Amino acid sequence: MRAKKVITIHVKDDVEKEEFMKELQRLRLPAFIYVHGKLNSLKINVQGTKDEIKEAIRRIREIHNRVRAKLYPDKRGLYHYTVDDLLREAGTSVSTPIIMRALQLMGETLELREDEIVTSLPWNEAVELVRKLGEVLSEIALQTTRQIREVVVPVSVAFEIEPHSVLERLVELGLAEWREDKFKYELVKNKEQALEELLKALMGDADED
Repeated sequence: MRAKKVITIHVKDDVEKEEFMKELQRLRLPAFIYVHGKLNSLKINVQGTKDEIKEAIRRIREIHNRVRAKLYPDKRGLYHYTVDDLLREAGTSVSTPIIMRALQLMGETLELREDEIVTSLPWNEAVELVRKLGEVLSEIALQTTRQIREVVVPVSVAFEIEPHSVLERLVELGLAEWREDKFKYELVKNKEQALEELLKALMGDADED
């Protein structure tokens, strides 16, 4: 038996409304929905069987909670978002370790819970960061191994240094080498050690300036 229910979603501003509508359009819901936007709210007309309506409303509230968690800080001043949401919004593909490392190097508060990043960096800035990481990654992807990328990409973006300059510095410091047989740069030491020594060298360079 078909039924109908209307729910109201309250939003703080146009940014929240846009983000929520974006997420809503991605949802494949079992029920038919019709959305009527008002100034600070959205009226959502949900039609289908009772079970379809119940499931649709659950998922609508779920995405609204997700949107609010990424746009507004919690009591600790931290934002919550998924890696997938970040990548989709930035229109790129970057590994979680690279994103995490970049946030650390920028001095942001950071926690990783399953696929959720909890950080002090606001959503729009996080999207911009991931976009930059993606650009740097695509610039050096063909000539580097995965391990060395996890050092070069976050350092390049966090310190605003050209990725090729970071690669050259790693080679100068004896932390990486160019492998002619593979046409790739690769690390000579493990990535944690390489990163630590590279950062020390960069701090030394900054002191000299």
